[in-house]
Amino acid sequence: MSGGLSMGVEVILTPKSSQNQNTAVQKRSTSEELSNRRKLDFCAVPKSEVLTRDQVPEPQTPVYKGPVISPTGIYVLDRSLGGGLPLSSMIYFSADPRSMSEVFLYEFTQSRKTYYFTTGRRPKYIMRDIINQNLDSSHITFVDIYGEYYFTPTGNMIDNVGNEYVDSKIIEFTEYNLQNIQGDAGDEAINIIFDNFSFFMNLNVNPGLLKRFTNIIYEISKETNSMVYLYSLKGCYDEHIENEVLNASDVIFDVSVDHSCDHVISKLAIPKIRGMVPNSDVLKFKVSEGVQIDTSRDIA
Repeated sequence: MSGGLSMGVEVILTPKSSQNQNTAVQKRSTSEELSNRRKLDFCAVPKSEVLTRDQVPEPQTPVYKGPVISPTGIYVLDRSLGGGLPLSSMIYFSADPRSMSEVFLYEFTQSRKTYYFTTGRRPKYIMRDIINQNLDSSHITFVDIYGEYYFTPTGNMIDNVGNEYVDSKIIEFTEYNLQNIQGDAGDEAINIIFDNFSFFMNLNVNPGLLKRFTNIIYEISKETNSMVYLYSLKGCYDEHIENEVLNASDVIFDVSVDHSCDHVISKLAIPKIRGMVPNSDVLKFKVSEGVQIDTSRDIA
């Protein structure tokens, strides 16, 4: 009898001989219920249930606890920031490609265990550059996005640029690795570095998929004791897409390059730090066995 009914719906079948009687009873019950409801509407609230002004609890003022500050791994930079950056931050590192700012990333790996996502070069070449800067590479784990995207399983290079199916699959592959990292990290402090994130912003995918991917990265930064660095190259992608990532990011590093008559000047600004007062100073730096930061006020 219940073949045409939805699962979970209980139906009671009333015999025909008593249906009319039951209908009358239901009508009488409904009439009595409405009458009682009208009476209840006019009942006064007992005085014992009315709170006086003195009995109303005062609103509790939340106690603000400052962010946990974590060092970046670059001593002079940390000193200028008052110790480092808030832990569990997503940091957008926008750099002029001529500035060789990837050395900042190499320095960041020295502060804690690091998961390094490579999109522009093979991990072995990045490893070589890190060692050439006299830095320790023993606690770096590489995730080879570059090899997964540009090479076949047999090692042949292929052209996947603009392939919407492959582009969506590489985001899926990256998300899978991020979830594994989140599971393995536990309470351990870690770095997650994307070198570079411009690769993802240039993929031929639905904007909603890229937004979801960015949100996943942000959530992982908050649910782990991690610092997440999104290294990007200026002028390589749609401005609207970048603005979405800038808005989501907790910290923004902005590197520019100026040319004078006799030398090149690289400058670092940090205009945004959630949870801290941003550093208003523009810092000069140069690359020479790591990042050498000049804290003098003169940046001309």
